[in-house]
Order: sequence, then C-alpha cells, then structure tokens
Amino acid sequence: QAQLEDSGGGLVQAGGSLRLSCAASARTFSSNAMGWYRQAPGKEREFVAAINWSGDTSIYAGFVEGRFTISRDNAKTTVYLQMNSLKPEDTAVYYCAAGPKFSNFQDRLTLSAWGQGTLVTVSS
Repeated sequence: QAQLEDSGGGLVQAGGSLRLSCAASARTFSSNAMGWYRQAPGKEREFVAAINWSGDTSIYAGFVEGRFTISRDNAKTTVYLQMNSLKPEDTAVYYCAAGPKFSNFQDRLTLSAWGQGTLVTVSS
C-alpha cells in the first residue's frame, strides 16, 4: 500500500484554481510535517509549501506570493494544497511529501515519503 497518494491535478486556464489532495497512511501522517514539492519539465524538484504536524504553522516558497494555501486534516490523514490565480509557470508535477522535522522540510534529503505525483497544467 502506497504511503502517500496525491491527486487533484488537471488542466486549468491561467487565473483558475485547483485543489490537490494527499491521502496518507496513518503511520506516515502521524507526527510528520507534510508538504508539497513540484517539478517542471527539465527543472529540479523544488519546494512549494509545508505544514507542521499540528497544522498551526506553514511555510511557502517565494513564488507562491499568497496564491496557495496548505492545510491538513489529521482526522482524515490528508493534506491539501489550494492553488488560486494559477499561472502557466505553475505547470509541473506536484508531489506530496512527509518528513519528521518541519524546520528541515526544504531539504529533500530529510523527507521520508513521497507521493507518486499529480500533473498540473496551466494554459495561457
């Protein structure tokens, strides 16, 4: 059974919105910070957002500029990424991830689990 299953990607026009979901096993979700990375064609995988275990603290990459919101539902062991005002440059495969330390979430090497990725395509 996959530890993380991300979904919700699709094709959207510039300015539109999408909500990504990541369903985690209870074992993976428990006590872990959760977050999202993305990888555009020909580019390195980059950090997007993360949220701590209790859900009261989150961090975002600079390019988010207030357009995305990360949240988690610990009862459902699911993390979400609400993306608004999407731009063509947001086109990428988005990956859910889990890690033991919120403060290190931007270091990929510290992350313990990854989803399979969900493709987001933003047309101009």
